Amino acid sequence: MIAEQGATAPVDVWVGLGANLGEREEALRSALQRMAEWPGTRLIAVSAMYASAPVDAGGPDYLNAVAHLQTTLAPLDVLQRLQAIEQDAGRERPYRNAPRTLDLDVLLYGSEMLSTPTLTVPHPRMNERAFVLLPLAELAPGLVSEAALEAVADQRIARLPQAWVAGLL
Repeated sequence: MIAEQGATAPVDVWVGLGANLGEREEALRSALQRMAEWPGTRLIAVSAMYASAPVDAGGPDYLNAVAHLQTTLAPLDVLQRLQAIEQDAGRERPYRNAPRTLDLDVLLYGSEMLSTPTLTVPHPRMNERAFVLLPLAELAPGLVSEAALEAVADQRIARLPQAWVAGLL
C-alpha cells in the first residue's frame, strides 16, 4: 500500500502551513526548516505568506503558506512527521478548527488518491479554502482551476509583501 511505503523516486508533496497563535511567522519558518531536514526530502519552493481570516472558527487571523517538497517518504510517514512538528510547536486539539500555534496539512502527495483513517489525499477541504488555493496556485498554477479560485473569492485573504523564507531554499 502506497500510504505506508516510501517512493523509489522522489514524489512531489504539497504541504499547507498555518498558525494563528503565538509567534506565527517563526512557527512557519521553523516547520519549513524541520521538513527540509527529513531524510530523502528536498524543500523545492515556498509560497509567499498570506494573512487570512479563520474559516469556520474564531480567533485571530492566520498566517498561511504552501510548501513544495520532493520526498521518498511514504504519505503516512510525512503525516507523522508533520504531526510531530505540530506537537513540538505546542499544538493542541481541544476541538475542531480551534486556534492553533501551528497547523500542517498534506494537501497533495503526487497524483495519489488516498483514504485511510488518518490521512485523506487530496486534502478533503482544500478546494474550499482560499488560504490553500491562492498560495498553491502561486507555486503550481496548473494544480488550481480558475473555477476553484472563483469559488473562494469571497474569503478574506491578503498576500503579504515580505520575503520570509530567505535562507531556507
